Amino acid sequence: MADSRPERHRHSLLRATVRRMDVRLFTEPQQGASYDTLLAAALAAEDAGFSAFFRSDHYLAMGDGDGMPGPTDAWLTLAALGRETTTISLGTLVSSMTFRHPGILAISVAQADQMSGGRVELGLGAGWFKAEHDAYAIPFPDLGERFERLDEQLQIVTGLWDTPSGELFNHSGRHYSIVDSPGLPKPTRRPPIVVGGGGPRRTPRLAAAFADEFNIGFCTPERASEAFERVTAACAKRGRDSDEMAYSVALATVCGENETDIARRAAAIGRDIDELSENGLCGTPDQITSRIHEFKEVGAGRIYTQLLDLDDLEHIALIGETVIPAIQ
Repeated sequence: MADSRPERHRHSLLRATVRRMDVRLFTEPQQGASYDTLLAAALAAEDAGFSAFFRSDHYLAMGDGDGMPGPTDAWLTLAALGRETTTISLGTLVSSMTFRHPGILAISVAQADQMSGGRVELGLGAGWFKAEHDAYAIPFPDLGERFERLDEQLQIVTGLWDTPSGELFNHSGRHYSIVDSPGLPKPTRRPPIVVGGGGPRRTPRLAAAFADEFNIGFCTPERASEAFERVTAACAKRGRDSDEMAYSVALATVCGENETDIARRAAAIGRDIDELSENGLCGTPDQITSRIHEFKEVGAGRIYTQLLDLDDLEHIALIGETVIPAIQ
């Protein structure tokens, strides 16, 4: 019997069956975490079998948090972690293009990649949190200009890395110009590019043009599926095979062996269990495993578990012991 499902749905299911599912740890240090705290979490994640340690790139706490002891710079942190870990990938979800000149960003990421032995990935976005820009004298253009600059930054960063040694890279754009750059230093290997967001037009276009991975955050499987299909359509328009790209979801996560543990961990981060269950991962290991499979069925091949209480290293260990083996 012929498959009566719509072609787009069949494509999502096919992508889900051929992609290996892996789990990454995603942290939000601007809410309050020292480098030592991040190092302990990264080492715990490596021991627990997570495939990567990612962090946000922000300079100001959000919501009710005081952010103590103050922000840590994302790429300084990741470079240092590259020297103190051995296997996990390291990256940002995502760096704001407003924070760094594209040439400096390319140098910083390439050096961090060298320091880690080729384990760095770059998530790059247009930026959105105006308050942190105001707090640290960082210019914050309007949304249209930010997307224009993001497009150029992606051209420049990838162009610098891809320029063969001994040749020169040039770029003449609306916002940036580069003249006769040697494109040094070179990363150990070309860092994968992550582009993320829920925008319906510009984000899918940029992902199709530049990304090795597309990420959508804090949503239901249905919303993730819609975002994935927009990227798939943008790839088709560009003539790119959409299955060359990884598709991922970032989800706030609370895992516990019983209801008491779940309630305690949700309370520690000030989150409602019902809301987390709708737009994140919340429950016992079996419940979380089942929810991850729902995302896998719509095309996700990678999950970023956002753990907000970085002092709870037992939480990291529990996911490593129970969830990761179950979905692999």
